[in-house]
Amino acid sequence: MTTDDPRVLLEQPRVLLERRGHLLLIGLNRPEKRNAADFALLQQLALAYGELERDPELRVGVLHAVGEHFTAGLDLADIGPRLGPEGLDMVPDGGINPWQVDGTALSKPVVMAVQGTCLTLGIELMLASDIVVAAESTRFGQIEVSRGILPFGGATIRFPRAAGWGNAMRWLLTGDLFDAREAHRMGLVQEIAPNGRQLHRAIELAERIAAQAPLAVQATLASARTALRDGPAAAEAELQPALAQLAGTTDARIGMEAFLSRTPAEFQGR
Repeated sequence: MTTDDPRVLLEQPRVLLERRGHLLLIGLNRPEKRNAADFALLQQLALAYGELERDPELRVGVLHAVGEHFTAGLDLADIGPRLGPEGLDMVPDGGINPWQVDGTALSKPVVMAVQGTCLTLGIELMLASDIVVAAESTRFGQIEVSRGILPFGGATIRFPRAAGWGNAMRWLLTGDLFDAREAHRMGLVQEIAPNGRQLHRAIELAERIAAQAPLAVQATLASARTALRDGPAAAEAELQPALAQLAGTTDARIGMEAFLSRTPAEFQGR
């Protein structure tokens, strides 16, 4: 698909990108609408994920949002008319579906920071990410059933897996809101930060990941995802080949030399 909506290029960017060392900070930027996702925002977010995937200098993504709220969910007035017989076609050439439910997944980790209101697609972005930090006052809701639709960004698949069947159905089937403590209890959130500090903490975690050997990080992520998607046996079959491949990399040599000399490793990603 090509980018056929002129607003993607002509309006103020819906998604802000900032490179910070090996990190790509990806910021939802529609605060006047509580970062409700219209078609332009979804396309630009997909393009940001594509950039993170392709650039070898980028090792970790940090997804956050400008303003008081992470997202109020989909802008149904804009998105509704675009829903066709096969759903929503929103990924431009060079992009990656940010929910990663179409068979294409990022090979690099994403750390998220959420605050304020985080509804529907926001939770699904959390479930598609790897580590989530929430401001202590964040409110969450998977409210699609209250709008006559179902979650189509992966919540029906990943929410039960992350939180357990009963926990997931409690919120998926009622559309009720829940707080950061409940999100943490269920495993949707890994850390709760003081209000206003969630992005700072997410960047700290992303920098810790980026300081590790990037090929090893990606292989670890891939192995864990294989186990979830295809089962333990499929992941087990790939462990020794992956280890052998990593053992021959420059980073493996750097890591061993750093271990023996007790000095910090400066990994190169090769």
